[in-house]
Amino acid sequence: MNPIYPGRQKELEKLAEKLGISNQNLIKWDLVDLALTHSSASAKANYEQLEFVGDAVVRLTASELLFEIYPDCSVGEFAAIRSILVSDRILSKIADSYGFDRYLIVASSAASDKTGTESRRADALEALLAALYLSTHTLELIRPWLDTHFKRLAMEIRSDPARQNYKAALQELTQGKYKTLPKYSVKETGTVQGGEDRFTAEVRLQEELLAEGKGRSIKAAEQAAAQAAFNKLVSQLTVDC
Repeated sequence: MNPIYPGRQKELEKLAEKLGISNQNLIKWDLVDLALTHSSASAKANYEQLEFVGDAVVRLTASELLFEIYPDCSVGEFAAIRSILVSDRILSKIADSYGFDRYLIVASSAASDKTGTESRRADALEALLAALYLSTHTLELIRPWLDTHFKRLAMEIRSDPARQNYKAALQELTQGKYKTLPKYSVKETGTVQGGEDRFTAEVRLQEELLAEGKGRSIKAAEQAAAQAAFNKLVSQLTVDC
């Protein structure tokens, strides 16, 4: 690891203060510095490997929280909510709320690429979560501040079921268990504009029909089909176990 200069150390300590981390003596600052270094700034010493670990850490954090605060939720609803919580869009917003751009070391050429801003912020947050996790091998430096965001967002998502992303949850399940992706086909089956059954979507896995769903839009129909398919697969996997 490269040495951390005093000025950089103070910057990182300020970020930890923003996060509300009081026990900063537990933090491995060299990992935090690495977590906030983009590959454009260093081809070797950058956050890419930490981001890989952080992807698992953020999912674990979200899973633990949902398990604790919504004990009556189905596995399908857990997965649908979590898929939104750990999305680049949400992680980028959380990172931006703490001013990550100020702490992220990135080459000017990459910084000028505004289309990559969201992914850079999300990746840096995941890498930071990995650095904090690897500092203690627990979530004690993470959950006290990240839970605040995830609790609020989970409540918003549950109050608006249309935001629950069952398509992402189904894709994650099929990729992990069957190494393939689901395929959708949609037909207009209703004649009433805005009717609940105007569109019917079918979702297949390896040419096998898993489920169908109806909705007032193509997106809604696909989400309904994905939800039915996800719940069907989860039930089958539970029985097989």
